[in-house]
Amino acid sequence: MRVMGVDPGLTRAGFAVVEESGGKLKALEFGTVRAAGEDVPAQLADLRARLAQAVDRHRPEAMAVERLFVTRNQRTAIRVGQASAMALLVAAEGGIPVTEYGPLQVKQAVVGVGSATKDQVSFMVGRLLGLTEKPDTADASDALALAICHLHSYRLAVKAAAR
Repeated sequence: MRVMGVDPGLTRAGFAVVEESGGKLKALEFGTVRAAGEDVPAQLADLRARLAQAVDRHRPEAMAVERLFVTRNQRTAIRVGQASAMALLVAAEGGIPVTEYGPLQVKQAVVGVGSATKDQVSFMVGRLLGLTEKPDTADASDALALAICHLHSYRLAVKAAAR
């Protein structure tokens, strides 16, 4: 199964495509999209286009997006929500099912502890995927973690359904 993980952000969003085959996880691509444009509509259009290009390159079967959490900074929350909407739009346009995960779920799936730090998540992502290069940002690492979380969750759901 091939999953695209997206850590949404307006000016900087992490994305990753991870494939599980024969019980092995492999990162096919990951990085950070730095949206170009002077204003919000231009940045959203650029983000949408660049996520769509990644979907076209890899044809994921599912998308995992970080669920928006409440923050004190309303402007940040709105911007993250707008970026998240672009990821959801790209998935809908490609007929890709989407699952949203909260940070706690991702940390538990990747590290085994819901209170894990970003450094612990990044370390485990590298170990689980056998990465030779470290993700360029925490956003890219989080996108990889989202994809891993979905693959673990999917595997458990398949096993539960088989019982």
